Amino acid sequence: MPRIYLPALRFVNNKISITGEKARYLTSVLRCRKGDDLIVFSGGNDCFRTTISEIGRQEVTVEVTEKFLCNLESPIRIILAQALLKGEKMDLVIQKTTELGVAEILPVVTSRSQLRETRRLSRWRKIAEEASRQSGRNVVTVLHEPMQFGSIFSDQGSLFKAGLILYEEKGMKISKAAEMLKRVSNAAVHSFMRGGQLVIICPEGGFTEEEIVLAGEKGLLIVSLGQRILRAETAAISAVTLIQFLFGDMG
Repeated sequence: MPRIYLPALRFVNNKISITGEKARYLTSVLRCRKGDDLIVFSGGNDCFRTTISEIGRQEVTVEVTEKFLCNLESPIRIILAQALLKGEKMDLVIQKTTELGVAEILPVVTSRSQLRETRRLSRWRKIAEEASRQSGRNVVTVLHEPMQFGSIFSDQGSLFKAGLILYEEKGMKISKAAEMLKRVSNAAVHSFMRGGQLVIICPEGGFTEEEIVLAGEKGLLIVSLGQRILRAETAAISAVTLIQFLFGDMG
């Protein structure tokens, strides 16, 4: 059944009016027709099963037939700090890590970033919304404005309780980092999971030693994905998958 994200729901006589780009998406892309069923979600734990009662190019009206719980989010809040990547590489990271359940993505400018500014934030947010919709999530991954590497800790420190930074030259295995965290008391682990885990992925040129030292001073664990050198986009998807396996709802 098709799904659509509406961040601001307004009900009139148990009906919802969908206008603008969302209406055009339903009619032109999904080819919806009067009488078709549609699931509407808005970022909370409730979803709505609806039936299209009126349809036009600029407005689609749906009638709510059922309200139901649809919390399919991961029990761990992953915050991905991804160094800016060129072209479709960043699009791929945003799409796939959103599907995997990442809560927030921080585009980051590092010392070796080949891309130092971007005007693609609006596009990335659309990619995240589409990936959330397609994967059945009930919230949309938050895309932050790009920031400098050092600002992760000064501006966003309250977002996370623990973290990992991937370094291709050295570092412990993610499984060992997980064992270290699991040795902490259950209460601390639960707090860590609710508060969020920051995962920092390098750009094409890797991190500088100074950036790794700063991350270590801020309490992040330095980890490696093995002896082979992975592309930045491969590393991001692999790291999120492993963390979801070790702490989240995969496996």
